[in-house]
Amino acid sequence: MRSRLLAVLFTVFGMLWSLQLWAEDPPKAPDTPAELKVANRSIMLFRATILGEGPASRVKRAKAVISEALDDADDLTVTLEPIVKSYMVLLGSRRAFIVSPKDFDPTQFDSVQQAAEAAAEKLRQVVAETQEARSLRLIIRSIVAALIATGIYIGLLLGMSYLRRRLLKKLPELMHRHTQALKVGRVPLLDANYLYPLASRLLELLRWAVVLLLTYEWLGFVLSRFPYTRPWGESLNNYLLEVADYLLQGIVGAIPGLGVALAIFFIARGATVFMRRILRRMAMPGTLSWLNHETLQPTQRLTSLAIWLFALAMAYPYLPGAGTDAFKGLSVLIGLMISLGATSVVGQAAAGLILTYTRTLRPGEFVRIGDYEGTVTELGMFTTSIRTGLGEVLTLPNSMITGTVTKNYSRTVQGPGYVVDTVVTIGYDTPWRQVEAMLLEAAQRTPGILEVPPAQVFQTALSDFYPEYRLVAQAIPSQPRPRAVLLSMLHANIQDVFNEYGVQIMSPHYLGDPQQEKWVPQDKWYPAPAQEPKEP
Repeated sequence: MRSRLLAVLFTVFGMLWSLQLWAEDPPKAPDTPAELKVANRSIMLFRATILGEGPASRVKRAKAVISEALDDADDLTVTLEPIVKSYMVLLGSRRAFIVSPKDFDPTQFDSVQQAAEAAAEKLRQVVAETQEARSLRLIIRSIVAALIATGIYIGLLLGMSYLRRRLLKKLPELMHRHTQALKVGRVPLLDANYLYPLASRLLELLRWAVVLLLTYEWLGFVLSRFPYTRPWGESLNNYLLEVADYLLQGIVGAIPGLGVALAIFFIARGATVFMRRILRRMAMPGTLSWLNHETLQPTQRLTSLAIWLFALAMAYPYLPGAGTDAFKGLSVLIGLMISLGATSVVGQAAAGLILTYTRTLRPGEFVRIGDYEGTVTELGMFTTSIRTGLGEVLTLPNSMITGTVTKNYSRTVQGPGYVVDTVVTIGYDTPWRQVEAMLLEAAQRTPGILEVPPAQVFQTALSDFYPEYRLVAQAIPSQPRPRAVLLSMLHANIQDVFNEYGVQIMSPHYLGDPQQEKWVPQDKWYPAPAQEPKEP
């Protein structure tokens, strides 16, 4: 019983002792780095706790030692002494600070010794700048250098303003002289009135860029003359050098890729010229049936497009910035826009290729497309233009042409020209031979209708009340008028001929024949306000 009691007491005592030790030695939080800065210059960044002193305490102690040493003497030496795995930086005979293995940054230095030497070198620079700040001669020299730099800076600004005014005065004359030299025939390629505002704005942008660069250099130089502001000036100069070095490295690194891309583009250009010559030879008569003077140009364009697209795909990896996320995102965005918006464009282009290679239409032919008819003036990749007889120019989508019935009045004619046809309906009581003869006579009277091949009349239907007669003839496009005018003259001559022979043009939907025939005698052809034409 007594042994059990002693065991319980020892257990409780051990737990209390553990709690007391835990309360006296709580878990340590990670040390916060502190920067040692003397006379506005950064010496190093402390990260470790040494001999019970954290980074902030080490910084406070080092500042006090360095300030006291600088106040006591000017000519101080900075040395290093190794201590186990650390290094002690001495300012004269005093310990300034200690650099431990936990203080140096492996991304900047390779070893503790290298980090300690860099800190000692910065401390030497602080000692030298302190001596410089206490020298009146050196301060006066710095002030004089700053004043001279300021004078040069102001002089450069004034000179640049003067040069800008002179350029703006001579710019109109120079632009007028050079724009007059750039001509195609008698038409100048560039207009000086529109080019002058652009050139003046470019000069203004260049002026401000030079002003900012001069101001940046002047400020960095002036700040570097004085010990306290020297770190700021050095940071400005270093930043400018880093930017220039970054740009130079980027340009030099992009040169090999640009060289490969240019070589690919030159090869593509040579291949394009070679294919054009090959296609011209293949388009000669008797070589390929589908390749002629009409399909040669679109075939050359398609071949050139395929070559350049292949060249662009090959040169894309060598272009500067092709591997960046921004370039990739822009490529995806452009591809998405093309895929969403190019559906109708691709359809129109495909329809244009179908019309070209099937030779459905040709420029100069008279056609009827749906409800529209006229002469084809232009056959493009996406649209086709036709000129109607009323002076209108219609632009029709190629997809609409391939989706509807097209009547070509010029394809089956002999030689140049087009087909002219019209339909009349005459009663069964009129002999069909007489109707055919009158229609042929009306066609002979119409100027522009060819005698060879001769016009023909076809009886296309025998309807309930009348037969249908279709007059078909061939006309020359340019003689004498458009098709609408030619049809109007033909219809007028048909009426005149039927009136001369006393045949009425009336398709009877009737219950009984009229008492008098419906035709106009010749003596009543020109009632007021119509005027009889004078004979030549």
